[in-house]
Parts: sequence; structure tokens; C-alpha cells
Amino acid sequence: MKSDKPSRNPNAIGNTFFTKDVKQAIEVMKQGGVILYPTDTVWGIGCDATNADAVRRVYEIKQREDSKAMICLVDSDVRLQRYVRNVPDVAWDLMEYATKPTTVVLDGATGLAENLVAGDGSIAVRITRDLFSRELCYRFQKPIVSTSANISGQPTPRRFTEISEDIIKAVDYVCTSRREERKTNTPSSIIKLTAMGEVTIIRE
Repeated sequence: MKSDKPSRNPNAIGNTFFTKDVKQAIEVMKQGGVILYPTDTVWGIGCDATNADAVRRVYEIKQREDSKAMICLVDSDVRLQRYVRNVPDVAWDLMEYATKPTTVVLDGATGLAENLVAGDGSIAVRITRDLFSRELCYRFQKPIVSTSANISGQPTPRRFTEISEDIIKAVDYVCTSRREERKTNTPSSIIKLTAMGEVTIIRE
């Protein structure tokens, strides 16, 4: 029988703090704001991936040229197919059998902010399996930008406590979930795929 008591796990779906955290992050993104949030890899700076002004702010926070496209997260296969015209079969295999979080760079991006899409029309996207970021993407109903929480050129923070005050102060909302984690996280693998299924490993 299901218990009516709230979960003791602060990162569990249904927990009051988890739910409130997700809702607040979504409200900020709906208004064009930028958030700092935990993902299936390192903490990310994020925003609505369909909002060009919000994406521009992320570039500004990172002090990064907008010619360098960023990753976005989605919660499911169905969501991915809404924003990429033709996903090659090999992409599904790579994402299903990968032993670590894997970002795929796919041709034919559609419906996303123009300054998020690379010059060749491709987009770097990952289906997140992490509890918090998956729920965030699911509830937001759109892709969410996910770029490491550091100034461009500086080391990537591996946990929340390594994120600089400059980054924390620059965003509009800092998620409360998983701040206390001590494990060392690493960025995802990145693999570029053409519509013909050609594979190029960008980052292992």
C-alpha cells in the first residue's frame, strides 16, 4: 500500500522541496530567465532553448562567442524528434547502449533559437536520464539549454561547491536540489552524426 507520508529523499519526485524547486525553475525560464541546475553530468547553466534572448544571456554569462553552439536537454525520444527533422537509426542505438551520458550532434534542427543552432544547421542534444533534469524538461515541455557552469576557458566545476560566485550571481534562479552532493561529476561524451549515419567522436 502506498504511503501518504512525503518522501524523505529531498531529490525524489513528490517531495515538496523537489516539486517546488522544479516549479520555480520553470517559472523563471517561462519569463525568459536563466537558471543554474543539476543535470545527469555537471551542473548546467540553462534556459528555454527556443528563446533567442535567453540563449544570448547564457552566452554573455559564459563570456562565450555565440558561434560556439551549446548543448540542450530533452526528456524523451518523442521530444527529441520534435526538434530534429530526421534522427538516424544509429543515434538511437548510441543513446540506448552508451555506458555514460552521451550528447549527439544531429543535423536538421528545427524550432530552436537560431543562436543555439550551429552554422551547419546541427544541434547538440541529450536525452537526460537524471531524475531532476528529466522532470524539469518534462514539466517545461521544451528543450532546455545545458552548458557547464563556468566562464568560457575556465575549468568545469565538477560539483556545486566548485561553481564561482560570479556565475551564481549572474543567473536568475539557482536550484536547491542536489547542492550537497560530494561526488565528482564529468561532462558527457559528444558524438556527431550526419543524416547518413556517419559518426565522429568529438569528446569521449
